[in-house]
Amino acid sequence: MLSLRELTRSQWVQRATGLAAAHYLRLVWQTTRFSIEPADAYDRIPRHAPIILAFWHGQHFLMPFVKPKGLRAKVLISRHRDGEINAVAAECLGIETIRGSGTHGSDFTRKGGVFGFNALVRALKEGINVAMTADVPKVSRVAGLGIVKLAQVSGRPIYPVAIATRRRVVLDNWDHTTINLPFGRGAGVAGAPIHVPRDADAETLELARKAVEEALSAATSRAYEMADGNQAAGDPARG
Repeated sequence: MLSLRELTRSQWVQRATGLAAAHYLRLVWQTTRFSIEPADAYDRIPRHAPIILAFWHGQHFLMPFVKPKGLRAKVLISRHRDGEINAVAAECLGIETIRGSGTHGSDFTRKGGVFGFNALVRALKEGINVAMTADVPKVSRVAGLGIVKLAQVSGRPIYPVAIATRRRVVLDNWDHTTINLPFGRGAGVAGAPIHVPRDADAETLELARKAVEEALSAATSRAYEMADGNQAAGDPARG
């Protein structure tokens, strides 16, 4: 008899789960009353494309709906078995996938980081928008250097984005994964673009990293304030 661990690794189970997740997320999006800030956030994407869309781990479920119709987008998804479910859901929602993972440690190559980074650079050169988490596994709400290096090498701007819904379940795990629920109010917030010079030195890269972290945290807090209708609400991951 298959164990639960073996069952979740089954390709057909992962695919079925991913498809179910995609249909559920579409329901959430279609039944939630969203406010967008700034009002022209959607119009900025085609004007400035290709862009690098940045968001936090655990806040990613509704990100596929940010993509305007007619534009291609690719998202970086980890090679972990849970990533397989996310990949199926993303592709069902019209987002192409790149498999790899960021890290603060020395296992960049093992996690497919080099492959993922190069694939993201190629996509941007081809005029395709890319999306990725700014933080890396197990280090929540701390931006890594990967997304900043991507902006430096590609010459494309980073756009910090957050989506929140008033009705939600927040899991007690490392990234405070937020499961959005349907039939409520929601908000999407986009920060100002962050550019990284191609000749940036280590100090400039660190300043850019901090700018991404601060902008994304601000966008996330603002999105929750708008969704909750409470100016003191803020990001639930920060308590």
